[in-house]
Amino acid sequence: MRRTFLRVALASAMAALCSQSAMATDIARMVVAFPAGGPADALARSIAKQLEVELKRTVIIDNRPGANGAIAVSAVTKGPADGSVFFLTSAGAIVINPALYKNLSYKPEKDLVPVSLVTTTPQVIVAPMNSKFATAKDIVALSRSGKPVSLASSGIGSMPHMAIELFKASTGADFLHVAYKGAAPAITDTIGGQVDAFFGDASGLLTFITGKKLKPIAVTTSARLPYLPNVPTLEESGIKGVIAENWYGVMAPAGTSQKVVQELNSAIRKTLANKEVQASLTTMGMTPAPSSPSEFATRIRSDGEKWSRLITERGVKPE
Repeated sequence: MRRTFLRVALASAMAALCSQSAMATDIARMVVAFPAGGPADALARSIAKQLEVELKRTVIIDNRPGANGAIAVSAVTKGPADGSVFFLTSAGAIVINPALYKNLSYKPEKDLVPVSLVTTTPQVIVAPMNSKFATAKDIVALSRSGKPVSLASSGIGSMPHMAIELFKASTGADFLHVAYKGAAPAITDTIGGQVDAFFGDASGLLTFITGKKLKPIAVTTSARLPYLPNVPTLEESGIKGVIAENWYGVMAPAGTSQKVVQELNSAIRKTLANKEVQASLTTMGMTPAPSSPSEFATRIRSDGEKWSRLITERGVKPE
């Protein structure tokens, strides 16, 4: 009887141990490579509350902007590989910067491991409300007439910049690329008419479009967006091959165990399945896009190859 009891007690203890989280602490730190108030920060805050429920631990948002994502990556890689710190990153830091900056202080494929894709957000071409542009072809036609046309982006190496380079390559037209330090000043100058048009993430433009402060011209997706159903794609406008989509995903420090990665992945999937979270993201112009770690790794490889090839072909330089 005593031996039977001990066996049962031991089995129960082992089961309880196995059911416990693989993470070591009650606090998880989500590092974001952008300042408070921007789309990435808004995304982090939109998912943090539900992520706390799924992880059963407090989630702290740690904004580490600057140095093309290197500051944020350093904060992640210097942390323990136990799930207590992870990186909410945009595509740029992972699939564009390595091709653009030859002396980048981090290597995504060595320093980080993919956990899950989180959201996608396409590029939208917008112009001042009083602009004569009605379609993307109008922008091309004005450029071909010999008049200078300025197209703004949120910065060198940003996804909007990549979309502009694709637009140039597809149309053969010449445009003046005006690279701002962030989307906010670019949006302000577009509203004021200091630039002719702006390529930007839908997530940062939706409120300006619905508020009638910016005129949407086209989207860089293969199909129209459900939240901008009246805005045509570039393909519908007769401009082929300009597909540009920013994304946000979660990565963990290299060396993080598969068990911890899967636990984080499961929590992200459940968070993105929450109806309130989905509604919040849609309002922001983001589409929930959970994935497996391997699917995210495949996306990183394919996007990295695409943007590296474009940067080489177009001779894009950091400055």
